[in-house]
Amino acid sequence: MTTFQRARSAEQREARRRAILGTAATMLTEMPVADLSLNELSRRVGLAKSNVLKYFESREAVLLELFGTEFDAWIDDLRTALRDAKGSPAQRSEQLVDAVVRTLAARPVFCDLISAQAAVLERNVSTDVALNFKRHALRGYEGLLMIVVAALPQLSVENASRFVATASMLAGAIWTHSHPTAAIQAAYDADPTLAAIRLDFEPNLRDALQSLLYGLLPR
Repeated sequence: MTTFQRARSAEQREARRRAILGTAATMLTEMPVADLSLNELSRRVGLAKSNVLKYFESREAVLLELFGTEFDAWIDDLRTALRDAKGSPAQRSEQLVDAVVRTLAARPVFCDLISAQAAVLERNVSTDVALNFKRHALRGYEGLLMIVVAALPQLSVENASRFVATASMLAGAIWTHSHPTAAIQAAYDADPTLAAIRLDFEPNLRDALQSLLYGLLPR
């Protein structure tokens, strides 16, 4: 936490930005994206809401910046997980799917941010914030393409692009449905016959990505 009352220098302003982002990141380990409010963030940082808004134009702008940080970290995780990918196309496909699922499951905050991206995070932001976010996302997307093609050379760049884009949407959707609200969870617990419509993140994402790759690989 910063100790100065008013951020006067560029260094102090950057320190305050980092404090806001760090506090928001900590909050997301305790609560879902939907529950993170600007009022509570301001309280925890120790600033008035109006002061937080001097650094980030909205709650969504804070979350988009955290998304970018988490995205970069996940790409590094995936690159490391696939560094030694080898074997037949079938084996490499299995390694790719396994690496994507494992590294995403290890980053629940990122998965929650993915699930909220289009419907929540990309709203209530200015064009400048949207441009910065999308340019950052594009660089990450290009990095992912390189990782996927290196891990599975049989996949064309065009189909690797389809895999990356569709995999991200699947991850967000499956994460949402595999982490229901308290009321829905209570309903599942109360009625075992509802088990057929429950989703578990890792096995369901694994099955979906395996089916996706099967349709994209040349045969």
